[in-house]
Amino acid sequence: MIRRLALTLIAWAYLAGGAFAQAPTVTSLTFPALTGRVVDGGNLLSAADRASLTADLADLEAKTTDQLVVVTLPSLQGTTIEDYGYQLGRRWKIGQKDKDTGVLLIVAAAERRVRIEVGYGLEGTLTDAATKLIIENTILPAFRTGDFALGIRNGTGQITQLLRGDAGTAPGAGQAPPAARSNADTPVWPMVLLGVFGIGLLIFCAVSGGAACRGIMQVLFVLALSGRGHSSGNNRSSSFSGGGGSFGGGGSSGSW
Repeated sequence: MIRRLALTLIAWAYLAGGAFAQAPTVTSLTFPALTGRVVDGGNLLSAADRASLTADLADLEAKTTDQLVVVTLPSLQGTTIEDYGYQLGRRWKIGQKDKDTGVLLIVAAAERRVRIEVGYGLEGTLTDAATKLIIENTILPAFRTGDFALGIRNGTGQITQLLRGDAGTAPGAGQAPPAARSNADTPVWPMVLLGVFGIGLLIFCAVSGGAACRGIMQVLFVLALSGRGHSSGNNRSSSFSGGGGSFGGGGSSGSW
């Protein structure tokens, strides 16, 4: 009995060892640093192109809160662009936290592959069909002539139009205009509190007299100056980073 059990364990160990020996080795991927809205690791863009794209993408985020990042890669390191894009989006955390409103336009020229990677929260706007049309009709024709900058600019423009809600000039289904989305996301209660506070201050000034009112105004003025200085300092030192968004593999790919 013991001998039979020992032989069985030896057989299992042999089979398991053979299975592990035949299993493919998982390659450890390396990812570029998120240095800005345009990460040109493949050196496909000029300085002017990078600056222009960066300005457009910053304007997009300011008006819609969506984050779109363009990334060119020197290599996919032996993996697929789908797997690389999904992992890169999660690593960089592009898009708003809990809204997952991030998008990556990825170009791997060495493998002749391009992908639009879409965060969870934008899969209803940038559908697989819409992103496929952008790739096939807008990006790839330019890439096939060797004009990577043109393809990236045009593709980014089409994605931006969809995210802004300009469904009449971009493929696929649109969404509510950015202004409507912005207003819907803006809380009303701070303005209500401010109005109540202002009315209360006027009543207090009328009852207490001019000296007390002037004192309160001076204190509020000093606090306002302090807050303004702090805010401007933060703006000067701020840099672009992902907002905490996540990705689930939505989007489309193409090759040329």
